[in-house]
Amino acid sequence: MPETTATPEPIQRLIEALHRLPGVGPKSAQRLAYHLVRTSPQEADALARAIVEARERIRYCSRCLNLTEADPCAVCTDPRRDQSLVCVVEQPLDVLAIERSGIYRGLYHVLHGILNPMEGIGPEHLHLSELRARVEAGGVAEVIMATNPSLEGEATVMYVQRLLSPLGVRVTRLARGLPSGADLEYADAVTLARALEGRQEI
Repeated sequence: MPETTATPEPIQRLIEALHRLPGVGPKSAQRLAYHLVRTSPQEADALARAIVEARERIRYCSRCLNLTEADPCAVCTDPRRDQSLVCVVEQPLDVLAIERSGIYRGLYHVLHGILNPMEGIGPEHLHLSELRARVEAGGVAEVIMATNPSLEGEATVMYVQRLLSPLGVRVTRLARGLPSGADLEYADAVTLARALEGRQEI
């Protein structure tokens, strides 16, 4: 006799889809799924439309590769920004974290990952060629490496330093105000501000 389940198949599919999201465990996925099916049709439709609209309207900035609706993004086109400073981060969320510090007034470059040979992520999987092209185009005096303080983050810093050193640009890294093993995304504004101010030559 076939085994029966108390979870209807459409809800189970929704749970599995939510569980694939980063940071959503099986229990959280269940709670979210059951909340969504009990919500009003208007709220469910609004959520579905927001997801579709974000997917359709958000793209990569052609300069810094951050997520944006307008290309180039608002940071890249801001005349008050210091065009000679480029802060290199792993993910778009790291840009938000640094912006919260209120101290950095330069530009960004988003790699969308870090070197991780164990997971098969090499230089060709990151936006490193675009970074080199930005430096080669001129006007960049300093590249600040703001990767997370992990082994992979440090390997990425060393690779970028070797990549850019022939171009004569200054390459610095955030100071050790950030605790080892912590994600940039969760750092508080004061810690990030101190790390930016105390950045070091590589």
